[in-house]
Amino acid sequence: MNETFGFQAVAHDNLGEVVYGQLSEALIRGRFAPGARLTIRDLAQSLGTSVTPVRDAILRLIQDEALVQKSAREVRVPVMTLERYLEIRQIRVKLEGLGAREAALKATPDDIARLRDLIDRNEHAIAIEDWSGALELNQTFHFALAEIADMAVLRGILGRLWLQMGPLIAASYEHGGRAMIDHHHALLAAIEARDADGAERAIVDDIKGASSVIIDRLAALKPAGD
Repeated sequence: MNETFGFQAVAHDNLGEVVYGQLSEALIRGRFAPGARLTIRDLAQSLGTSVTPVRDAILRLIQDEALVQKSAREVRVPVMTLERYLEIRQIRVKLEGLGAREAALKATPDDIARLRDLIDRNEHAIAIEDWSGALELNQTFHFALAEIADMAVLRGILGRLWLQMGPLIAASYEHGGRAMIDHHHALLAAIEARDADGAERAIVDDIKGASSVIIDRLAALKPAGD
């Protein structure tokens, strides 16, 4: 395999962190499909680096449970089981609910304007069927809540969960369409009103509202053989 993944070549300063960051972003944004096989050589070629920082980044992502080592030479994006998805969903409901509550109490007018812009751009992306753009905006919106809440530890935990969920959400997004962001409007209204309870309810409804689409996609995905 000699696949080009479309990464930008990275500079050599702090190379390991940069490579890890790019691969993490690719997973969160669904650039690697569930079951996809990754090779260090092809990733290094696409990133314009040696194999060492790529190998180190892959080892970190395996520790993050975002990748799985099948053998000495085979690394894959895992295909999530229904049981694991439901567990992560339960955790996200609690943690993102906390982030939404805090965001409602701390959001500035600039923060609210940023969230509104993300929703508007996501609506437009969905309308023109720019699914990769819509997916990226959805992820940015969710992470923005933890940033507005000023909860760095929460942001780190959610980042690890989204590393595991990213490929599955990406595989589901087009099938869900507007259902994937319907509750963002209610969430924004609650944040504007400084309604912490309402913000928590809206993010819970958002996460659970996408479940049927995601579960349907899970049923269609099967672990790759080789």
